[in-house]
Amino acid sequence: MTADNAPIEIETGPQPTASIIWLHGLGADGHDFEPIIPELGLPGSLVVRFVFPHAPYRPVTVNGGATMRAWYDIAMDGRGFRQDETHIRASEQTLRRLIARECERGIDSRRIVLAGFSQGAAIALHTGLRYPQPLAGIMALSMPVPVPERIASELNPANARVPVFLAHGTQDQVVPYTMGEYGHRLLEQIGLPVEWHSYLMDHTVSQEEIAHIRVWLGRVLAA
Repeated sequence: MTADNAPIEIETGPQPTASIIWLHGLGADGHDFEPIIPELGLPGSLVVRFVFPHAPYRPVTVNGGATMRAWYDIAMDGRGFRQDETHIRASEQTLRRLIARECERGIDSRRIVLAGFSQGAAIALHTGLRYPQPLAGIMALSMPVPVPERIASELNPANARVPVFLAHGTQDQVVPYTMGEYGHRLLEQIGLPVEWHSYLMDHTVSQEEIAHIRVWLGRVLAA
């Protein structure tokens, strides 16, 4: 990872005991979710390092080929979203390196949460379910389901019971709500402990959702 593409890091206190790696959505960057840290209102006893990586720049088919930060290319056809699996696999490796870096800095993998919004959520889920060491949890907000046909077969036993926070807006016009429902059903079918929430909102994050995230993070990162 080049210096100008290094992730943003914010620590809530000295000597963090947990890490949350949070991936932004299509066209945004690592700064997008910085403001959520004070809104989460995590207890002072929980010292967290937030890591907000930047996706690479690439042309995005669904946006007319415009170049923007994207974890993978995405297109639309008669069957819905077509997500570029090669790019997804490459972004998985990027996220794996970030997890390994946190472990090298003394954070146990069981104290690491992978989080994301939209495309970033897809990468967080895709990577977390395949990761060979147990994680604290996976949080996927307003997500298009990544490579659904191989989730069950590629699920790593280390994370076969990883807690998952899954949420979606019922009025989402970017990633339809039906995709959120599909993801919920799919993850439950393979036995994952999913906390599912739906909200009366579009492709965004609501205060009610943040309140639920706060409780969930407190639970999966409890000492």
